[in-house]
Amino acid sequence: MRFFLLPILLLWPLAEIAGFVLVGRALGLWATLGLVVGTAILGAILLRSQGMQILKQISAESRDGRMPGRTLVDGAMIVVAGILLLLPGFLTDLIGLALFIPFVRSFLWSLVGRRIVVIRTRTTSHYEGSRTGPAGQKPGPVVDLDEEDFHRDDNSANSGSTSPWAGPKSREP
Repeated sequence: MRFFLLPILLLWPLAEIAGFVLVGRALGLWATLGLVVGTAILGAILLRSQGMQILKQISAESRDGRMPGRTLVDGAMIVVAGILLLLPGFLTDLIGLALFIPFVRSFLWSLVGRRIVVIRTRTTSHYEGSRTGPAGQKPGPVVDLDEEDFHRDDNSANSGSTSPWAGPKSREP
């Protein structure tokens, strides 16, 4: 697989240079430069507008409890499309413009989607709004302790304390 990419990486710049020469002969220097700058501006505009739309879709799907797997892949393809349009070159511009078309993204998803697995993991709970814990309690300071520092006293009723946590262990031999 890696050897397959090597000829593509070597031939791609040559194809881009040939594209510049052909377009430059047909349109002239200033029109060619205008096309390169225009596609970069178009890429930035499309990336911003479609990127915001994808972020809204991801947010809505997450709020509804659905996994936004395909939407995330669409977002990644839009980012790649925007980067390809920002790069100078007509082949990269054609691929970038094609990736902005939803039909092309759907086709690529149908090819790649079977190989992608989205796993939903259990996340820790969080409290929205004010920074309070359960029942409106303010969270206390976080103290990171090792096992040697403190231990859990199973006989908390015998200790006379309402807390199940005892103080430091004695370090006697």
